[in-house]
Amino acid sequence: MPFFSIIIPCCNVERYVRNCLDSVLSQSFRDWEVLIGVETSKDSTEEIAREYAARDPRFKVFTGPLSGSCSVSRNKGTDLAQGEYVIFLDGDDTITEGSLQRLYDKISARPGADLYPCAIQVYNELTQKDEELRDNYPASVSELTGAEATLLLGRLWHHPCPMLQMTVFRRQFLLSNDLKCIPGLRCQDSEFSPRALYLAKRVVPLHEPFYIYRIRRDSVQTQARGADYFYNDYAIIFRSLFAFHTSASKAPGFDRRVSASWAHTWLTIVFLRWFHPTAVRLIPRKRRLETLNVLFAHGFGDFNSLLKSTRLPRRIAGWWARAFMTMPMLRWAAEKFFSVYFTLSNQSRASTGSIVVC
Repeated sequence: MPFFSIIIPCCNVERYVRNCLDSVLSQSFRDWEVLIGVETSKDSTEEIAREYAARDPRFKVFTGPLSGSCSVSRNKGTDLAQGEYVIFLDGDDTITEGSLQRLYDKISARPGADLYPCAIQVYNELTQKDEELRDNYPASVSELTGAEATLLLGRLWHHPCPMLQMTVFRRQFLLSNDLKCIPGLRCQDSEFSPRALYLAKRVVPLHEPFYIYRIRRDSVQTQARGADYFYNDYAIIFRSLFAFHTSASKAPGFDRRVSASWAHTWLTIVFLRWFHPTAVRLIPRKRRLETLNVLFAHGFGDFNSLLKSTRLPRRIAGWWARAFMTMPMLRWAAEKFFSVYFTLSNQSRASTGSIVVC
């Protein structure tokens, strides 16, 4: 059993994949395996991956058809993995020199946690500069439960969904909780990370900047066209998260503060994306209705359950969101309501210094 299983989804990344694989191969720490999931590519990505597998048996290649995101390769890689801990590394990114040894030392000093959040360096290929170093946890934080981590990140960040790549996962934790990414879903972090974080019994932040995330010209994010490019994905994400809240909140000992934190974040984002005056101006009503029908494909039960945990202004906004969906005669009025809602929210934010919509 290797210590680390490094899962690398790849598709049309021949310009980057050698650097990615070399960043693992050059590590001084040697107890790892790499599972390279190659989806149908128009370039030589698969040939390069198989070249490394032929040279070193720790590299293993599996293939599949084009699915539209990293989800399928990440899921299959998790099922195939043999290591004690899992790292998700994208085929156009790299890890820093000596980082696996440092991760091993820190994990060995505090073994058995479900999640080991780390730090990530963002490199912008367009400007050829390191833009930021992200660490979601204050340096003083050494260990939390999943619920405590959820509440902390909810207070610290407007959209607390740590990137998958920032975290080392205990493989058995992923398997025991059947934690998988939704196939075909882009922006998987927004759906996967809140669930994984909450379900973890022990979260041990390592504050280790081991991952270099590349912003590039031809990535899914930078190629996005139109204000509604990811709207179907957002609808699927929040449909899943609302259902997760309904399930989690029924468990014995559930901390109701978590409901309030999720409602605060998730409902705010939904209202911003579908009803903010900018969204109303840029995205046709038909398109917003189409994707809201995806979001509420299973009805309003999960949405209503979350609304119960939030403040009155947001509950009223929830009523208008439902009216927009179910009462065609009130759609214009609903959009006018949200125009006032966000105006008042901005005034409140200006007076309090808060970044959170009411």
